[in-house]
Amino acid sequence: MVIDVERGSNGILVYAQRNYNKISEPTLELLGKARKLADSIGVELSSILVGFGISSLAYELISYGSDKVYVAEHEKLINYTTMPYARILTDLIEKEKPQIVLFSANSIGRDLAPRIAARLETGLTADCVDLDIGDFEDRESGRTYKGVLLQKVPAFGGNILATIVTPERRPQMATVRPGTFDLPKRDLSRKGEIVRCEVNFNDLDHVVEVVEVTARQTEADFKGAKIIVGGGRGVGGSEGFELIRKLADLLGAQVGATRAATDSGWIPESHMIGLTGQTVKPDIYIACGISGAIHHVMGIRNSKRIIAINKDPNAPIFDVADCGIVGDLFEVIPKLIERIESCSPSIRRE
Repeated sequence: MVIDVERGSNGILVYAQRNYNKISEPTLELLGKARKLADSIGVELSSILVGFGISSLAYELISYGSDKVYVAEHEKLINYTTMPYARILTDLIEKEKPQIVLFSANSIGRDLAPRIAARLETGLTADCVDLDIGDFEDRESGRTYKGVLLQKVPAFGGNILATIVTPERRPQMATVRPGTFDLPKRDLSRKGEIVRCEVNFNDLDHVVEVVEVTARQTEADFKGAKIIVGGGRGVGGSEGFELIRKLADLLGAQVGATRAATDSGWIPESHMIGLTGQTVKPDIYIACGISGAIHHVMGIRNSKRIIAINKDPNAPIFDVADCGIVGDLFEVIPKLIERIESCSPSIRRE
């Protein structure tokens, strides 16, 4: 039996998260991927924007790929709180019946998506690192489902990439790790529809009140970083990271780390790159003393160039590196630093 799950569906919906008066970068990344998915199956791509004083942001979502933007606006929605946001999205999904609903896997998405999935009695795949549309054959029942969302997540400690499907329940829901996809190009000539949603509240919507919102900048901000110098277990300790920082400072780079390095207390956890840390995509990633465990590799795989420095010629990091240097990082990096310091500042940044 072949079941076409696209039939009777109403496209793809993306929850558009705001950072104050801007659409978050992970949302734009998600829109770019959702646009490709929608085009591949010939359906409409919509976004939902919740907040207050947000009307102008709807046009930004259209310029980045949305065909339609639902706007739920009220002064009581200016700050994110779980109950009203979850109910507004649930009501919209029940009314419009999208076949796919996507969230960014950040703190808000991880709080919001499971509550909505529970209310809709559908599945949710968390922390996806890739999405695709394809067919799924259930060998036990003999059924083939056409055009389902293939939700790809690391499993078994990151040693394999598993594909999860929701063949029968709708919508198919997923959260996606920030930094997974490239930012789409903005097209100011795009046209789209803006739909105003009626906002009503009930007694439970505001049992939690946001008194104050304080912006906190994490110590490591890899957003837009062109070069990242990462250190692993081979760095040996916090003193070893001083050498990593010196190289990074010369290159105008950020300092990253593996989970082993942060768990050992050599560098703050905010610098962690990998499945349980941040996903990065710099032009150059320099892996120093990093063995190449899949947990870390999944976080750097979108880097344009990976340079590995490791004294073990059989280290797995060399399997993914574009350039490998077999040697002790405490001998190699000082020579790199010496060579870089001999160059003019303008050349260092090129």
